[in-house]
Amino acid sequence: MFHTFVFCLFTWRVNGVFYGNTCEEKSVMEGDSISLYNIYESIYRLYKIEWTFGSQESLLVQFYTENKKIVIPADVHDGMFRDRLQVDNQTGSLTITNITTQHSGLYVMITTSSSRISDAIRVTSYKFYVNVYARLPVPVIVSYCPQNPPASEGSSVSKCVLLCSVLNVPRATFSWYKGNRLLSSVSVSDLNSIMSLHLDVENQDTNTYRCVISHPFGNQTQHLDIAHVCHKCSDCVNCCDTTEGVMRLAVSALVGVAAVAALIVLIYDIRSRRDQQERRS
Repeated sequence: MFHTFVFCLFTWRVNGVFYGNTCEEKSVMEGDSISLYNIYESIYRLYKIEWTFGSQESLLVQFYTENKKIVIPADVHDGMFRDRLQVDNQTGSLTITNITTQHSGLYVMITTSSSRISDAIRVTSYKFYVNVYARLPVPVIVSYCPQNPPASEGSSVSKCVLLCSVLNVPRATFSWYKGNRLLSSVSVSDLNSIMSLHLDVENQDTNTYRCVISHPFGNQTQHLDIAHVCHKCSDCVNCCDTTEGVMRLAVSALVGVAAVAALIVLIYDIRSRRDQQERRS
């Protein structure tokens, strides 16, 4: 599971303006809605509420409490937040509908009010960090047989290399299981990348294996039938068709030529390293 750490600074200004910060982390599934609630200050004490997005604090919406006026800049209307923003005119809370992974990031609510005692303007900001988790695809398993694999001592059992892959799934964990025992695991945070995890098994292995991708909102599992994906490599030099496996992955993940090329490089890189290790042995 991934944890995003949001650091908030508590600062003062000497010109009569006060800036305070508090942070809250929220998570949501892609396609759902999320509401960032104004639970910090009474709207009747405020003159204006602004919502911003990103590290540059780009303005999303302005809400004037006296006349309940909501102003959304033109670039927001035409950008990735188009038809997705709703502001509660009673509380100033912000709701984002049909959210996507592009909307992950920092949201800031900035409230402005006038002091009843002096003419000083009081400005307070509250930060929300939103994690949007993509809907998980089913992992795809492809296999190949290493050239001239070293058999175990006293055994002629051949080896099979399995590669479990998914595409474009940020903030997820990728794992191989043997029965209920975790064999290996890797986490990813980058979008637009192929996520792969390989596993070496014996061709005649009868254990139950499964490849799992997971995040806080669920998981997807691909169970492995070794008899189906691995063949008897002792009968030929390279029994498992790597190209066919890559094509299956490409069709399943709906990726382009660049993604397929990256996977081929990854497979041959693994094979090259294994061959070098065998030669050194």
